[in-house]
Amino acid sequence: SRELFVLTYGALVAQLCKDYEKDEDVNTCLDRMGYGIGVRLIDDFLAHSSVKKCRSYSETADMIAQVAFKMYLGVTPSVSCSSAAGNEFSLILDKNPLVDFVEELPAERASLCYCNLLCGVIRGALEMVHLTAEVTFLQDRLKGDAVTEIGITFLRKAEDRKHKRN
Repeated sequence: SRELFVLTYGALVAQLCKDYEKDEDVNTCLDRMGYGIGVRLIDDFLAHSSVKKCRSYSETADMIAQVAFKMYLGVTPSVSCSSAAGNEFSLILDKNPLVDFVEELPAERASLCYCNLLCGVIRGALEMVHLTAEVTFLQDRLKGDAVTEIGITFLRKAEDRKHKRN
């Protein structure tokens, strides 16, 4: 259940903070763990969502927000495109269930990206459908920002590499 995941996630982050002195190491570990989850979660997503193949980056970003986030976290972020090229998107969460039981980050953990697991999940799932992307937190309510914003920059499709070789 979502509640169990949220409680367990808080314990996981707390343990990682004990295990690693540097926030960057915790952030990297969370991203790696999320990536592994995303690689495995995509099969479940495709089996249970009955979605069709997305034809554009915009459709993909909408699918992540409207179907995947709703399915697994019970929230639907808004999506905005932030580049003329149409390959950069922001997922804006008014409510982030992963921080339901977190009030603020300790001052000594100011550079901790508490929800970095989400970035890894998205990146891992996208790679399994042959979309390479950079996924990062742009804003975080835990750090005093007005919203939580995840940035997704699609780097290239697998087909792009094939066409360039021929």
